[in-house]
Amino acid sequence: MRILISNDDGYLSTGITVLAEHLAKIADIIVVAPERNRSGASNSLTLDRPLSVKEAKNGFFYVNGTPTDCVHIALTGLMEEMPDLVISGINDGANMGDDTIYSGTVAAAMEGYLLSIPSIALSMSQHDATHFETAAKIAVELVQHYVSNHYEPPVLLNVNVPDIPYDQLKGKVVTRLGKRHKAEPVIQLKTPRGEQVYWVGAAGQPHDGGEGTDFYAVANGQVSITPIHADLTKHEQLPALKSWLKL
Repeated sequence: MRILISNDDGYLSTGITVLAEHLAKIADIIVVAPERNRSGASNSLTLDRPLSVKEAKNGFFYVNGTPTDCVHIALTGLMEEMPDLVISGINDGANMGDDTIYSGTVAAAMEGYLLSIPSIALSMSQHDATHFETAAKIAVELVQHYVSNHYEPPVLLNVNVPDIPYDQLKGKVVTRLGKRHKAEPVIQLKTPRGEQVYWVGAAGQPHDGGEGTDFYAVANGQVSITPIHADLTKHEQLPALKSWLKL
């Protein structure tokens, strides 16, 4: 089993270190991650400049680009053999509901999925998390289950883990993405030079967070596992749109 590990918090983050330590016990791993925190980078590719890949003392590779750059470079030029899985994380903070649109963690996994590799995005339920070991153990379980129960076609899973000790988890559950309320307003500030600047406001609280959603599962101590995909087409609206346009 070969696993490509990436993230959006950067190659020095606690989450990716703990994840790599656990997965190295059951698989051959390669870590290719951004050189710095690129949270919120979504699926952006760097096309306006060349990128460099360097190797850290711990054997991790780091790229001066986005999470998507990292996985793309790894799969299309850096790795001699394709991995069996791509795992992105462990993110320090949740990626639930609308977060998945902006998330670099999810984007790294999605790049693997777009290149036909089964992929998993793995996140803690809150920022400044303390129980990364819990999520790492979940990752090991999912990999071991995948080895014993191969899944076709390639799947893209968004996994969120409560920030609690492993033995306090209340199981795993398959969920759908919930939805947040509108984000908080931007915070307006003045620089020492009198320039107006804006700090993006906090994400909204759950709006659609009832039973069956990722928000509900994590709030109730369960690991949320959501299958997602990259097709943004709203298929059920196709007939109505054709009628409206008289096509």
